[in-house]
Amino acid sequence: MPESLLPLDRLMTTLRTRAAERPEGSYTTKLMNGGAEAIGRKIREEAEELIEAADEPDEAGRQHAIYEAGDLIYHAMVLMAWRGIELDEVAAELARREGTSGLVEKASRPAKKDSGTADS
Repeated sequence: MPESLLPLDRLMTTLRTRAAERPEGSYTTKLMNGGAEAIGRKIREEAEELIEAADEPDEAGRQHAIYEAGDLIYHAMVLMAWRGIELDEVAAELARREGTSGLVEKASRPAKKDSGTADS
C-alpha cells in the first residue's frame, strides 16, 4: 500500500475494532449502534457539505472541500466497517470497473426500483 494511503488502512483497523468492541463514549460506536440509517444520514449530510464546499472559491474553498471529503470518506468507512466490508474489497471493485465507461457499467447493473431521484 502506498504510504499516502496508510492513514486509511489505520483508520479501517480502528473502525473494525470499534465495530467489534463498541466502546462506550465513542462517536463511531454511536453511529454503528444506529445502524445503516444513522450512518447513512451522516453520509448524506457530509456529501452535501462536500458539494457546497466544492463550490466555494479560491484556495480556502479547496481546503474546505478537502476537509469535507475527509468527513465523507470517514463516514463511508464507518458504514463499511459496520457492514464488514474491507478496503481491499472496494479496491477490487474499482479495479474491476477500471477502463469501463461509467455509463456502460451502470447499464450492466440489475434494474433498481425507482427511488424518485434523478440519476440514482
